[in-house]
Amino acid sequence: MTAIEAYPPIIQGGMGVAVSNWVLARATALRGQLGVVSGTGLDTVLARRLQDGDASGDMRRAMRAFPIPEVAPEVERTYFRAGGRAPGEPYRLLPLHRIVPQRAREMLTILANFVEVHLAKEGHEGPVGVNLLTKVQLPTLASLYGAMLAGVDYVLMGAGIPREIPGALDRLAGHEPASLTLDIEDQNGDGPRTARLEPTMFWPAATPPLRRPRFLPIVGSSLLARMLAKKANGRVDGFVVEGPTAGGHNAPPRGQVRYGPRGEPLYGERDVVDLEDLRALGLPFWVAGGVGSPEALARAREAGAVGIQVGTLFAFCDESGLDAAYRRGVLEAVSRGDVEVRTDPRASPTGYPFKVVQWDGGSGAVRERICDMGYLRTPYVRPDGGIGFRCASEPVETYVAKGGERDDTVGRQCLCNALLANVGLGQVRAGGRREPPLLTAGDDLPAIARFLKGRTQYTAGEVIDYLLGEAAA
Repeated sequence: MTAIEAYPPIIQGGMGVAVSNWVLARATALRGQLGVVSGTGLDTVLARRLQDGDASGDMRRAMRAFPIPEVAPEVERTYFRAGGRAPGEPYRLLPLHRIVPQRAREMLTILANFVEVHLAKEGHEGPVGVNLLTKVQLPTLASLYGAMLAGVDYVLMGAGIPREIPGALDRLAGHEPASLTLDIEDQNGDGPRTARLEPTMFWPAATPPLRRPRFLPIVGSSLLARMLAKKANGRVDGFVVEGPTAGGHNAPPRGQVRYGPRGEPLYGERDVVDLEDLRALGLPFWVAGGVGSPEALARAREAGAVGIQVGTLFAFCDESGLDAAYRRGVLEAVSRGDVEVRTDPRASPTGYPFKVVQWDGGSGAVRERICDMGYLRTPYVRPDGGIGFRCASEPVETYVAKGGERDDTVGRQCLCNALLANVGLGQVRAGGRREPPLLTAGDDLPAIARFLKGRTQYTAGEVIDYLLGEAAA
């Protein structure tokens, strides 16, 4: 077996909050491809699944396998509702993450990531990864540790420059204290602030070391890949190189940003990744963004890639966590030729462009400005020297009072609440109003009509057969 053959040619993308759930990752890994769970917001996902009654029992079964004593029973007592919530009853919110973490909050994050990876890996030897956003810093170390306790095989991270993650993986594998430097706005020269995790605080006795997963940063340029390969604080095992046609958050265009007639940022030749330069690094890489076809897989391999990372096709398969009604509605719109994907430069409070699916069942919803989950908040230095948090999607006057620029709030939407609504876990607001969805997909969403052939339902296995079968032929 050659080095390239030792890796799976297909990575199922880590999409949204619980779109790439354990069911989808497991179905992919069972076929020998890299199944990936989205680690973003999994603490809220677990708490809401328990509040909805955990009818299948999967959450509680996985919780019973969690190795740190007393954590799972306490979480079950706090959040589980036999039979689920009453009609119209809101979900119980979690405390917001802090720089100095609350032990119960930290343990819930560790447990939630363990549960999702444990279920994805249950009963087979296929590879499973976890995808995290570099931008979402405060839960990162706890998320990584929980996934590692479940034996995660790969860690993938984009939406930022994750140069400190390799070293954190090394230390967490030995249950040693790990830290990440926080990106804080309005720094006043007092030196870096860090988030820390000390695993030995959770264990009553010494515990054997963990296996360190492979680390694959998601990059938008060969320049960034080269920098990480040379300057990260530990081993980088390969890259996913993602073009601007990929769904979710995208890197902004390089150079001076120009906008199209609908206000979308325009990408040019400078944003095309030099695969030959990437290949020269000598590390395995996968190509992502508009590559959901057997021909694209063949082209990627000809360029020296191990294979491709595919999101959109997997996002709308049966095993995906997307609400079934949204899945079906979008696929019906694709079959009619009545769907489009717009790169919205303003929707995400992160400042990264974000791709939004527009179809007749989910366009134009009015969303309340709110920040009650806080994953995408930005830390900043208050005038008194303390650390505060603000989000460009929170109420405008609240954001401005915290020193934010009013212009930064224009067009922003609460992605935290929207992405949970996409997977059927949206909050219930006053008067019984439910959070509306905000679906994301790659630019190639309309083109999957070729794969659908009139269908509005398909499995992850059919996606893999499609990508591998024709490429092999």
